[in-house]
Amino acid sequence: MTPSTGAQHGVLLLSCPDGPGIVHAVTELLVQEKCTIVQSQQFGDALNGTFFMRVEFARVDGTSLDFEGMRQAMQAIGRRFEMTWQLEDARQRLRVVLMVSKFAHCLNDLLFRNSVGELNLDVVAVVSNHPDLGRIADSYGVPFRHVPVTKDTKPQAEAALLDLVREQQVDLVVLARYMQILSDNLCRQLAGKAINIHHSMLPSFKGAKPYHQAHARGVKVIGATAHYVTADLDEGPIIEQELIRVDHSLGPEQLAARGREAESRALARAVRWHAENRIAVTGNRTVVFP
Repeated sequence: MTPSTGAQHGVLLLSCPDGPGIVHAVTELLVQEKCTIVQSQQFGDALNGTFFMRVEFARVDGTSLDFEGMRQAMQAIGRRFEMTWQLEDARQRLRVVLMVSKFAHCLNDLLFRNSVGELNLDVVAVVSNHPDLGRIADSYGVPFRHVPVTKDTKPQAEAALLDLVREQQVDLVVLARYMQILSDNLCRQLAGKAINIHHSMLPSFKGAKPYHQAHARGVKVIGATAHYVTADLDEGPIIEQELIRVDHSLGPEQLAARGREAESRALARAVRWHAENRIAVTGNRTVVFP
């Protein structure tokens, strides 16, 4: 018997030292809860002896899941296997703040995908250091907050963001081309709950007009990297990368257009995977169950 269409699904994501009995303990719990497995993915990292697992499940009869009872049962399993784990309702909408500056492509892409049901987000606010993109937020019915940032006001601006995160119980902050460097303190406060996007081209071009630099060097590939935010600028655990081949026929503006496409795609996938509890962070790497 399979669960009915529309049945409540749960998602368990875990990591722990590899060893016998892990899968058995998890599946035994699901059997006790009269659940069937909808999807299961596993990975054993032989290099560091760590086991990762994501399992999505539902009750066979389609009735509601007892998440509180299951979390209590998982505490004993977690202690037994030294697990890091999270158990969530798959239908729970992630409360998100989108941060932008003047580039609109990632913001518009995320808001559109969310509006058609591709992402399971509750966007509580769009925050920007410029007023330019307020019209896009307004068009999707999302509150817009203009928080100017200068060298002198940066601490106050970051404090206002943290207040918003606490007041609105925000689960994730997405830097959708937010062109400000976050302080080390803010990065620590948002550890594991902030995602950034940036271009990634080989060789790497930093500073102003990276696509003009890329054109001058005749690059053959351009791309984008979505990663978790850390105090090390653009060096946090990588979630997703998008690569697009280019050639000599494209000018700098055309390269930039391809870059915007790559950034939008990579960021959307990273946000969706995070929202669906598909990402386990291990050191400065991630294990992603797409």
